[in-house]
Amino acid sequence: MKHGPYVSVIGLGFGDCGKGRFVDDLCPLLGARTVVRYNGGAQAGHNVVLPDGRHHVFSSFGAGSFHPGVATLLASPVVVEPLGLLREAAALAEKGAADPLGRLTIDQRCRVTTPYLRAAGRLRELVRDQTHGSCGIGFGETVRLSIDAPELSLAYGELAEPRIARAKLQAQREKLEAELRGLPPTERTQGELDLLADEQLAERWLEVIAELVARVPAARREQVASQLAFGGAIFEGAQGMLLDEDHGFHPHTTWSSIGPEAAEAVLQDAGIQAEMRHLGALRTYPTRHGEGPFPSEDPALDHLAEPHNASAGWQGKFRRGHPDLVLLRYALEAAGKITGLLASHLDAFGRGANLRWCEAYETGQGTLADLPRAAEPDLNHQQMLTGLLREARPKNGGRPIADFRQWLDEMETLFPLQPILLGSHGPARGRYRPFRRLPF
Repeated sequence: MKHGPYVSVIGLGFGDCGKGRFVDDLCPLLGARTVVRYNGGAQAGHNVVLPDGRHHVFSSFGAGSFHPGVATLLASPVVVEPLGLLREAAALAEKGAADPLGRLTIDQRCRVTTPYLRAAGRLRELVRDQTHGSCGIGFGETVRLSIDAPELSLAYGELAEPRIARAKLQAQREKLEAELRGLPPTERTQGELDLLADEQLAERWLEVIAELVARVPAARREQVASQLAFGGAIFEGAQGMLLDEDHGFHPHTTWSSIGPEAAEAVLQDAGIQAEMRHLGALRTYPTRHGEGPFPSEDPALDHLAEPHNASAGWQGKFRRGHPDLVLLRYALEAAGKITGLLASHLDAFGRGANLRWCEAYETGQGTLADLPRAAEPDLNHQQMLTGLLREARPKNGGRPIADFRQWLDEMETLFPLQPILLGSHGPARGRYRPFRRLPF
């Protein structure tokens, strides 16, 4: 039986690189019937703008949901936030997406973020001396619990078993309250501490999310395999390679594997032996939303318009930098299987960006053009890189990049094995240029 085609869209930066708009544009080009979320959870913020001005920030649903008949699959590594899913489904339906819940499949093994885990994650971030960059929705806390106390982790399939769900929710509350009750109550922490102390919250939450459990029954492995075998699928990555749990710069990372192997593992788990093509998404200039090292950051670039990312909220300041060849080389090497690139924000050069190539860093160890990579996952190595990047000073090229054509030419000279396939001008669907034949 012939499967596919299967294509992944993987961010090559710190996120916010245009993955959502490219997934939306690729769905008709690929003939995709399914968008697979294969990592991360509800902390995604993938923007899609339709030609008539309708706009949606995709959190958990696949960014192809405005295309009739395109389904969303939340694969087993994804962390599900049920209340957020219901809210997003309602928002999508209001904007004209037909029956979002009817086109949603959730693997029964997906871990579930509960109100107690959300509160605990926020509390830990609030009291850190140096914040990690949380989105405040409980994703990291959910993964942490599944590692530290797997018997208390709640799977999506268990939501249909009220006795099991109630028992796990109570056990989570007791464990987390015991760990965090000693925190000093402040204006910012008091609300979260009150949630951990609320024994009735679990029952109220289960009542509200009952609609999701009824409308979207938990899918077994064979049902997931059947969904994947039906037509082509686009695997939509969350965040970017520079935040990957193994390759990002600790501790400013996600609890998730982002690269090609993570996408391929979903196919393998479903028993499907098929080739997957991996496309890397990037901006013409890098950005970082929140904390963490960012050597090429330049406040002079803050004038570049950013309609869909604000500096308020849990993540903190939205930051802009010059095109960074050191980090891009590192991301491509860490990903390993990227065969083509999708470039967003080609229109930045028409807005007086004055962007220059960051060709290397000046550090206490001299000029650095490449970051050393560990042979195996090693948090100590990644933390060492964090320190290295914090002290690094960008070594920028002398002349600004004249326009997007010069940027494209220089990119293809520097990275001939990863040609740029599509480039986008502005956020709206269809505003892209094909530069190469798509490899599928």
